[in-house]
Amino acid sequence: MLAVLALVAIIAPGGASGGDDTSQPYPTRSLSIMAPAAPGGGWDSTARAFQQASQDAGLDKGSEVFNVEGAGGTLGLSELVSKSTGDPYELMMTGLVMLGAIETNGSDVPITRTTPIATMITETEGIVVPADSKYRSLKELADDLKADPGSVRVAGGSAGSTDQLLLGELARVLGADPRKTKYVAHSGGGEANAAILSGSVDAGISGLSEFVDQIEAGKMRLLAVSSPVDVEVDGKQPPTIKDEGIDLELTNWRMMVAPPGLDDAERERITGYVTKVLDSPAWQEQVKRYDWQPFVKTGRELDDFVASEQARVKEIVADLGIGK
Repeated sequence: MLAVLALVAIIAPGGASGGDDTSQPYPTRSLSIMAPAAPGGGWDSTARAFQQASQDAGLDKGSEVFNVEGAGGTLGLSELVSKSTGDPYELMMTGLVMLGAIETNGSDVPITRTTPIATMITETEGIVVPADSKYRSLKELADDLKADPGSVRVAGGSAGSTDQLLLGELARVLGADPRKTKYVAHSGGGEANAAILSGSVDAGISGLSEFVDQIEAGKMRLLAVSSPVDVEVDGKQPPTIKDEGIDLELTNWRMMVAPPGLDDAERERITGYVTKVLDSPAWQEQVKRYDWQPFVKTGRELDDFVASEQARVKEIVADLGIGK
């Protein structure tokens, strides 16, 4: 189970630390949600979708989403832990991407320093190329990747992200050396998209939702997705990596966390609010809009899941040779 830093909270009569009235449903005042990456990426879109759903469901007392970009989210993680300990009104988006970045960057602040609240969604990864690319199928790209892993420049999110993990696993399954792949990291989805569209890279990997508009506008070609999805993109059901004859499947997941220093009662109050939003029709509309899959875990089940994912990511990063 994830270890949560315990602090002694001074609770005033009728309220929790910071003057929060625990006799009232959380939130009793405005809250802040950090997206620890540049605007336009997966954490940013998930945080803003959650904010909108909370407002539409009538559960929001006022909220803001703000961005702290850099180092695969580990700068935001460090800020949450160092500046917001004990504050139940500072939340942060995180997920599989950050676990990879923690290992890759040698972060001295582990995810175990936060208070886990709930996983929210999973999202398939898309593998795309510019519309005028020579690659017409994933098989063609895979052939070049297998022959010379460094010959295919691939844009994606931060170093150690799900995007890079997928590229490394793809190379490994093809029988190539993952350490020789040429991955070009970007701090946000907008920057990665610009690199793909400019032709400065050969392909891109990211959450499918970040590419859909460009695909449907005819500016990118979708070669495959990393797991089955029940959606159409540009009027077609996208092929999976397995459909293309490569035995590989991977999905990204995202979750909400709070700072350290919260007691069990505060964690339960925040969890109750977040799950109410995730159960609302307003959130279901956002899930449909972004082609996400619901994926909700809380409490002990969440703690066990994250611990298991930490171990898995640590092993993959070691295989890629990108850890510190």
